[in-house]
Amino acid sequence: MVYLKVAGGVVQDAAFEGSGCAISTASASLMTEILKGKSVAQAEAIYHLFHDYLTTGSPGEHPEPPEGIGKLAALGGVREFPIRVKCATLSWHTMHAALEQAGGTVSNEDVD
Repeated sequence: MVYLKVAGGVVQDAAFEGSGCAISTASASLMTEILKGKSVAQAEAIYHLFHDYLTTGSPGEHPEPPEGIGKLAALGGVREFPIRVKCATLSWHTMHAALEQAGGTVSNEDVD
């Protein structure tokens, strides 16, 4: 589960609860650290930068991490393993849906 406290268009607090592989847990932890104090627009921009960084291009390519993703660049190696991309992005898809107030259960089975 991802918990966001948004007030005045700013992510005041972010946390996650759950278990999963090391990649999933690390990504969720980094996400909560990075999002605190960011505007909703900044959070969405970071989501798109990170998602595109992991999913654009071909496995084996080693693009430079985009400016603005900070410590998330450490997860760039998962590009080599598409199933691990899903691990790294699951919490991000959940956060994205929460910011859009989509509600319900979020799955990364329907996303690239």
